[in-house]
Amino acid sequence: MDTQHLQSLQQKHAAIDRKIHEEQQRPAPDAYRISSLKKQKLRLKEEITH
Repeated sequence: MDTQHLQSLQQKHAAIDRKIHEEQQRPAPDAYRISSLKKQKLRLKEEITH
């Protein structure tokens, strides 16, 4: 995997992590949105590590 692609994936992973954190800080977090974001984050993590 080239470095540019890896960096792009890592940036997307970090952005999703921030979105999860922001959603968890809301007075009434959306559990479905958090779950969906975590799944996206996991897929990216798997792509980064393979």
